[in-house]
Amino acid sequence: MFLFGLGKLLYVIILIINAIAILSEDRFLARIGWGRTQYEPAFGASTDNTSIKAKSVNLIASVRTVMRIPLIAINLIIIIYEIILG
Repeated sequence: MFLFGLGKLLYVIILIINAIAILSEDRFLARIGWGRTQYEPAFGASTDNTSIKAKSVNLIASVRTVMRIPLIAINLIIIIYEIILG
């Protein structure tokens, strides 16, 4: 019973990471104002990296960058597991 709950939790986590990984910055995130702005701060001004929005945009970009190849492998393992034991 305990492992059944952990399996479903693992599926939910993988689905959430997949959803974050496929968000298109150009098509979706920029339209709602969550795109990365590529500007150079002038005269010593710094960018706002402390807001929740900036941290969320950085998290989305990091997940897309870091998890691209591992997600392919994880998804293949889950698909094969479901086909064999499904």
